[in-house]
Amino acid sequence: MASEKMLPENMLPKKKIDEFVSRLRSAAGANLESVILYGSAVAGDFHPEFSNVNLFCVIRDSSFAALQAFAPALKWWNAQKQPPPLFMTRDEIVRSTDVFTIELIDMQRHHRILFGEDVLQGLSIPANLHRLQVEYELREKLALLRQHAVLASGNDSRLWEVLLRSVSSFATLFRHALIVLGQPAPVAKREAVQALAKQVAFDASGILHVLDVRERKSNRKHFDVVDVFARYLSALEQVTAAVDRMLDSGTAASS
Repeated sequence: MASEKMLPENMLPKKKIDEFVSRLRSAAGANLESVILYGSAVAGDFHPEFSNVNLFCVIRDSSFAALQAFAPALKWWNAQKQPPPLFMTRDEIVRSTDVFTIELIDMQRHHRILFGEDVLQGLSIPANLHRLQVEYELREKLALLRQHAVLASGNDSRLWEVLLRSVSSFATLFRHALIVLGQPAPVAKREAVQALAKQVAFDASGILHVLDVRERKSNRKHFDVVDVFARYLSALEQVTAAVDRMLDSGTAASS
């Protein structure tokens, strides 16, 4: 069931979102089938500094000529320092359930309809392909993290930037690892990390310290970033290996 949780006005730029939806409707006319808000804005962990307002536009005509009509609205939205929405047709959504499993599961579970129909409910997302995407994303993001770690080595500020920019994606994958294992999957990042740590038995302290800094519960100056990064990286390696072993052994849930 779609989440209806919204954040206080001072956290989520609701007036700007409403204005953007109005501009989209005026620009697109009948071509715009629905506008859907998803991501942290409805999952309950929106952070003004690190989070984007994620919007999904369902359109009838995806031709270049039709897309150009959205340009004025998108340029206004870009000036608000927000990313452009995703644009897909209804048929594309249905045919993408085998490749966008993580994204569509998250959207299904936590979204809010700002205009039009709810096209996400009733989508059937293959569990076996979801399991494969979770492992693929963990391995890909782990490899990228190692690259960025080497480039940032010796620069504490850059190391913190890598940690703070990557932790949200890894927390999302941890939540989906819990889904794969047939366990309750908390929406909040911290709870998802802690829940998976109980299932896989890894040291989550590095990840939790990064979340503390991200959420301004702790000052980064109180931590040795090299030590935090080492524990953070080790935890991700352990989780990736554990998920892989569980998938190979058939421990993962079947649906």
